[in-house]
Amino acid sequence: MGEQTLIRAARLDDDHELRAVRRTVWSPLSEPAPIPSSDDAVFDEQHPVTGFLVAQLGSRIVGYINQGRATPLESTRHIHQIKGLGVLEPARGSGIAKALVEAACQCARREQAHRITLRLLSTNDAARSLYDRCGFTVMAVLPNWFMIDGLYVDDVWMGRDL
Repeated sequence: MGEQTLIRAARLDDDHELRAVRRTVWSPLSEPAPIPSSDDAVFDEQHPVTGFLVAQLGSRIVGYINQGRATPLESTRHIHQIKGLGVLEPARGSGIAKALVEAACQCARREQAHRITLRLLSTNDAARSLYDRCGFTVMAVLPNWFMIDGLYVDDVWMGRDL
């Protein structure tokens, strides 16, 4: 890829393009929920635009990450969580996912977080490898937490100090 990738804060007008990216990257190996409808908004009360960063290559969004407080409790204000990450296939392997993770960690630090966590399916080897490279470690494994396509899948919780 000859063009420079820009990591930037998402804007409300990115919603339509992010819907397409989210549907394109969806996989039962990485998502316990059904594929989102093309009508499902990306930004909502639980996923405000302020939590999203996008990777833009030229004029096209090729990836995103969503992070924010892990819970609304004041006692967990210092814990943030990555709530979604996706990079389009042609842009994979170029460091964009790692750049998005590091940018999300920087945002969490600016918001006074001391730790960032995430959850992933045990079937998602690519994500596990990425998060390992970014310094995340396994905090817990919930065996057989999901039933996906007739198979039990573990829920892996990972975290990293900021």
